[in-house]
Amino acid sequence: MLKGIGVSKGYGIGRVIVLSEGNIEYEYRENCDFAIERKRLNDALKIFVEKNTALAQKLTETVGEKEGEIIMGHIMMMDDPYVRSEMEKYIDEGICAEGAFEKVCNTFIDMFSSVDDEVTKQRAVDVMDIKAEVLTILTGSEAIDLSKVKKGTVLVAKELTPSMTACINKDNVVGLITEIGSKTSHAAILARAMEMPAVLSVEGATEKLKNGELVIVNAMTGEIITNPSNEERGIYLQKRLDYIAERESLSRFIGLPTTTEDGIKVELFANIGTPEDAQMALDYDAEGIGLFRTEFLFMDRTSAPNENEQFEAYKKVLLAMKDKQVIIRTLDIGGDKDIPYMGLTKEENPFLGFRAVRYCLNHRDFFETQLKALVRASHYGNMAVMVPLVTGVDELREVKSMVRKIMDDFSKEDIPYDKNLKIGVMIETPAAAIIADILAKEADFFSIGTNDLTGYTLAVDRGNSNVAYLYSAFAPPVLRLIKNVISEAKKANIPVGMCGEGAADPMLIPLLISFGLDEYSVTPTSVLSTRREISQWTKEKADKIAKKVMAIDTERHVVNQLEKMVQK
Repeated sequence: MLKGIGVSKGYGIGRVIVLSEGNIEYEYRENCDFAIERKRLNDALKIFVEKNTALAQKLTETVGEKEGEIIMGHIMMMDDPYVRSEMEKYIDEGICAEGAFEKVCNTFIDMFSSVDDEVTKQRAVDVMDIKAEVLTILTGSEAIDLSKVKKGTVLVAKELTPSMTACINKDNVVGLITEIGSKTSHAAILARAMEMPAVLSVEGATEKLKNGELVIVNAMTGEIITNPSNEERGIYLQKRLDYIAERESLSRFIGLPTTTEDGIKVELFANIGTPEDAQMALDYDAEGIGLFRTEFLFMDRTSAPNENEQFEAYKKVLLAMKDKQVIIRTLDIGGDKDIPYMGLTKEENPFLGFRAVRYCLNHRDFFETQLKALVRASHYGNMAVMVPLVTGVDELREVKSMVRKIMDDFSKEDIPYDKNLKIGVMIETPAAAIIADILAKEADFFSIGTNDLTGYTLAVDRGNSNVAYLYSAFAPPVLRLIKNVISEAKKANIPVGMCGEGAADPMLIPLLISFGLDEYSVTPTSVLSTRREISQWTKEKADKIAKKVMAIDTERHVVNQLEKMVQK
């Protein structure tokens, strides 16, 4: 049995096809005719754009707009004037088209790979994908056609790129296995959207698994069972049928309010990263947006988006969501996300460094541009603004002061805006959680970010395999902080939500119901399962579990107790 990370739920049973990883070879040449090489490069890029435009359109129609945008992002990068000019600069120096193209791609790959952030690292994978595609065109190499593999195929690769994943015929492929990848990789996003079982980060998969070998892909646990017995095959065939039936049963929760079994109404929102994601949130019946991560508007560019660009993006989401609430987080970026035009310096410990609200308050003009766009957009829907990485009330006061000044100026200029715009705090640091009573007097709402709150509270980098076992939202200190934040919000009569992964965790949900959480914000694909989970609890049952759990002194015993008491 092999083990990895399950990134797309489900079970697959089929025979292996191992995709060999081969570097595309070409003769590196200098002193070339620049006119000929420019034409070769432009012709190759034209073919690349045409192929990927068709692929993006197909993905948009068959899978979803968000998935099509992943491939469109590749096209946009190749159409970027700066990227093109850098390639042409090398060609003008006499370097062949292949060499010039690879040099520029490698610069971006090195830049994105050096950043200690999963989202940014994914950009490196995208560039590697683009590099392989264009070099294949330039060299006339034979590309792999994944649309023609046999029915019942399990694809095994070192790494599945977005373009490879997008070409897969999901009627024929029953599972994906890779040696590299994470839950946030674009290949993982596409696999989830295509509802294809996928297990990534399986060490040595391309060597340990052989062509034609029968395997079971258990994406629920991240396990790969090789050469299963007839009994194992029967068990997993039934598991697969049960999973499909369960997924279909979720459709009955579409259009229903999110309530506990005894009628307590809560709000169920979705987390998004781009304006286009708003439609996906609506497709999954989210009641609003609990977290719009604005940093994605600033990435994959050579300069910051101006006020109008940001305004249009925020307005687009608000109009799509109509009267549903949209909570937009101000720029959460800093030392761990190296965007060249922002002038960030390399830091020893970027997660404890110059980032998020700290960066913004030290770059007032830059921050003011975003706040102006947000205030202008507030006229077009039910918007609230959330400030990240707050550690003291003075930071919130400074942001509110800037917003008031902008509002005063807009009033003088007759620019419409929501005069009752809510400004809240993302509680993701122990400091903010401990002074929740103080922050509650200044904030219009709280939103708990369990991912960072857990890491900061336990002093654990979940990306560090040596200490990742310590990372758990069920650790007593984390649970106590969550309970305290919700309690202080209740005392101050302000709403409190959660936008971290914990909001969709079936074992954490009864505790959140007991504590009194008002709003759950989850990934769009988790909306219906979270609604169903909430509907199975009464406050009385949740209180009984919370009382027992909060008296336990270790994370292991908390989890053991919840596993006994919570039906998963």
